Amino acid sequence: MAKNTIKAKIYVNGGLVGFHEDPDKLRLELIKKRRTGQINPQINIYYNEVTNEIYINTDAGRVQRPLIVVDKGVSKLTPEILEEIKNKKLSWDELVGKGVIEFLDAEEEENAYVALNEEELSEDHTHLEISSTAIFSIITSMVPFVEHNMAGKAIHGAKLFKQAIGIPSSNYNLRFDTEMHVLYYPQRPLVSTRTEKLLQLEKRPMIQNAIVAIMPFKGFNMTDAFVLNKASVDRAYGRSSYFRSYSAVETRYPSGQTDKFMTPTEDASGFRGEDAYLNLGEDGVANVETHVKEGGVIIGMTSPPRFVEEVSEFGVVTEERRDTSVCSRKHLEGYIDRVMISETIDGTKLCKVKVRTYLEPQVGDKFTSHHAQKGVIGAVIREEDMPFTASGIKPDAILSPHSIPSRMTLGHLFETIGGKAVALSGKDIDGTAFYNDKESIFKILKEYGFRPDGKEIFYDGQTGEKIEMPIFVGPLSYERLLSHVVVNRIQARDKGPVQLLTRQPTEGKQKGGGIRFGEMEGEALVAHGAAMTLHEKLMDDADEMDILFCEDCGLPAVDDKITNKKYCKVCGGSNVHSIKISYGFKLLLDELKAMGVYPKINIGDKIN
Repeated sequence: MAKNTIKAKIYVNGGLVGFHEDPDKLRLELIKKRRTGQINPQINIYYNEVTNEIYINTDAGRVQRPLIVVDKGVSKLTPEILEEIKNKKLSWDELVGKGVIEFLDAEEEENAYVALNEEELSEDHTHLEISSTAIFSIITSMVPFVEHNMAGKAIHGAKLFKQAIGIPSSNYNLRFDTEMHVLYYPQRPLVSTRTEKLLQLEKRPMIQNAIVAIMPFKGFNMTDAFVLNKASVDRAYGRSSYFRSYSAVETRYPSGQTDKFMTPTEDASGFRGEDAYLNLGEDGVANVETHVKEGGVIIGMTSPPRFVEEVSEFGVVTEERRDTSVCSRKHLEGYIDRVMISETIDGTKLCKVKVRTYLEPQVGDKFTSHHAQKGVIGAVIREEDMPFTASGIKPDAILSPHSIPSRMTLGHLFETIGGKAVALSGKDIDGTAFYNDKESIFKILKEYGFRPDGKEIFYDGQTGEKIEMPIFVGPLSYERLLSHVVVNRIQARDKGPVQLLTRQPTEGKQKGGGIRFGEMEGEALVAHGAAMTLHEKLMDDADEMDILFCEDCGLPAVDDKITNKKYCKVCGGSNVHSIKISYGFKLLLDELKAMGVYPKINIGDKIN
């Protein structure tokens, strides 16, 4: 290949540092120096032949991964070196220092040709994978049979791993995290991977094994939904606790006054009534294991008045304190789990209270398998109405058959039959990507008299009739997701607080606000011809108002209550009419007038 006559640009961490006549030779020399330890092993060199540029990266924050160096089609990790590693004579750093293993970042990988295993090696290969599983992240490699899933679902399954409810820490009962979920009876998965064993994840699992059947069930498990067995819920399947911490400080004010933890008395402004403070102890803090209702008082506290105290009619200075108690969040009730009273760095009294809310799986809660087969509970069905196998086993969950082919998650099916083989034989099944043995699963199922495809004959739980087609069923590890607990997500309002500027409902559940009814929602109602619903949402439930408009000049008119006259202040005419508009529209008209634009409203007869 003829050498490029134009000198190549050399960049170090994105900055141009010079030019070179033979970039390929420079790249190979730098790589040789890196492998012999003359330059730092973390440095990466990438040559872009199209733009004729060399990029040398030494900065922090690059994602790198280790690979075995291949020289002329032969791996540098020889059997002799492997033997030394087994005898613990060689460390990882020594392997890197000897140039047996090197770290590549995303850019240098463009110059590499990586073989998956030694059998594939050719003269063209530059590197060899340490393990085929190493192409995945730590979390993705924990998904059993992940090589059989679509790439998007493998990534999604890894993301959902992070949301699974388990036991977050060994001292969760002592901690005062703002939010925390704890699963009651976590189990280790029946089919595990090498990564899970290396991380010792079985010591702190975050799943529960469920018998899952894949079949339609009276429309309750359409698309993403699935049906749950009520008896499984009664036996604590998916049961968890949600912990929420509340805190308050006895703030000191410049005037010398302070907040005070106490049960507010009747003379305090904002007094909520005696019933609101029944849970509070003598120190004003709720007693442990007392029940707190939605919006109930957790920490009783009073504060001094906002302004300087006034002299009463008797000439006595009185201080009327305000009730500033800390209350539980809306839609959340529970039990006082733990109370901590301490001091801040500056010696101010601090109180923290942890509230425990008991969560039982209900319609709307979200669950998923490791393979991103996520869905919400569509119905909780009585055990006697659930379909059952010939041996009398009733599934804990029924998944929609449409969810598998559309998402192409074959790993989900392999894990199910793998779990079945483990449950029958008691043998460990390894689901590690590229290293699993599916043939042994089929063999075990045949040995115990089951179909190797995982299907079984089912009977209808309500009629007792045999279901025509055999149903795919087996044990599978399921995660309960913490970000989609329906109790924490539910939000509704009718009348309530409004914004000062627009007079529209405030935003946010805690403020008693509404859910945003946006442009797309409005278009959906227009498309359905639901004009009255649209009017109700955007006018009646929002900021509807009656306003006078002048028919002559088209501007808002006034209603003078003193003279009892309705007239236009601009043209002086009395030809005014009352119409219904949203306050937001009136605000828009005012803003246009402020910019020197004349927004004229043409008033005509109402068309019935």
